[in-house]
Amino acid sequence: MPLLDEIRQLYEGLRKEKRDSFDRDLPFEELLFDRWERAKSLGFGKGSSIYHSAYVYGDVKVGKKTWIGPFVLLDGGGGLEIGEYCSISAGVQIYTHDSVRWALSRGKHQYEAAPVKIGDCCHIGAMSVIAKGVEIGKHAVVSAGSFVRHDVLPYSIVSGVPARMIGIVVIDGKKVRYEF
Repeated sequence: MPLLDEIRQLYEGLRKEKRDSFDRDLPFEELLFDRWERAKSLGFGKGSSIYHSAYVYGDVKVGKKTWIGPFVLLDGGGGLEIGEYCSISAGVQIYTHDSVRWALSRGKHQYEAAPVKIGDCCHIGAMSVIAKGVEIGKHAVVSAGSFVRHDVLPYSIVSGVPARMIGIVVIDGKKVRYEF
């Protein structure tokens, strides 16, 4: 099978190149596709990147220099804005709609939608879920594994299910510290 052999050779060559350059081993599709090119094709801000394994639905706007990790789900059906210099970690799910009342009412209720906005310079920890209608203020941190169903104030640190404020972010010149 010559084609299969060529694909294997391509994979091994790309894999070696990534290991030698960045000490990484990635799935084949991540070796084939450029994260920055994908972000550019989606109209995201300059210097942003999004992994090939991330899902993007609807109206999603992303500012410059934002990193969107692997296995992320961005539901922009109700409108989703993510600011500049944000980190959206692996496995994060951001929803702008839900079908709870639709399911409970046997389809008599419509799906409900509301926009989500994430301010500049935010970190959304791995495997967190953000519900429809939430606004996260600038310089906020959402701890890994959190469920955010209410707005998050700027410079806040939230954690848990449901997420609650546990601390603040303090920026003093070039220094960043956390107060709990």
